[in-house]
Amino acid sequence: MKLKVLTIALISLFTIKGFSQSATEIIKKMDDKTQGNSNISEMSMAIVRPKYTRTIEFKNWSLKRDYFMTYITAPAKDKGQVFMKYKTEMWNYTPSINRMIKLPPSMMSQGWMGSDYSNDDLVKQSSVVTDYNHTLIGEETIDGRMCYKIEMIPHQTSNIVWGKVLIWVDKALFISMKAAYYDEENYLVRTEYGKDIKTFDGRKLTSVIEIIPADEPENKTIITIKSMDFDVDVKESFFTQQNMKRIR
Repeated sequence: MKLKVLTIALISLFTIKGFSQSATEIIKKMDDKTQGNSNISEMSMAIVRPKYTRTIEFKNWSLKRDYFMTYITAPAKDKGQVFMKYKTEMWNYTPSINRMIKLPPSMMSQGWMGSDYSNDDLVKQSSVVTDYNHTLIGEETIDGRMCYKIEMIPHQTSNIVWGKVLIWVDKALFISMKAAYYDEENYLVRTEYGKDIKTFDGRKLTSVIEIIPADEPENKTIITIKSMDFDVDVKESFFTQQNMKRIR
């Protein structure tokens, strides 16, 4: 009897461990596909509120997971603002006042440019692969597509604003179709939906991400990818404070 119980326990342990490894592999495939080693993209972001809609357009450059730069191209009053991630630091340059500031960790969870998209989201400060423990908890259909449902819990040593993230990854394309973000008290903060699958530089990705805050469901932020090229020639030397003042 003891041997049987031990065998069942070991099987359960290996099954859970296998699920964890499988979940991490799925998340890594998703991350690699959507980021690549490097990329350049152009996007627009509509901040939708009950009484108005504001649209911002911007261009991004990224290299691996350590370097990221965003240049605002429209509207005119925001044009020229630049945000940069350099390893663990995040910087913002505002040309109208010629001011360069380093954003503290306390600002990473704040909405970027008044949207439901956070500063952490913008610069990919946290890594979905290395900063979380992953568990495959089931499968569900989202918008007619079968998805892995994965729970992501941040490591205790990770500087993560979330208590838990649930993500639904398309089984065929390895792209996120839905993600739910919870605070440390397990309250839902916001939900993201991936929509309108298109091909960018040979990769099928969701071209629209819709973000809805849980406490203000009448609000939403819609990010639309206009173009995206992967594994481009962008070097570490591109990501400097000097270049933040020069890029166009």
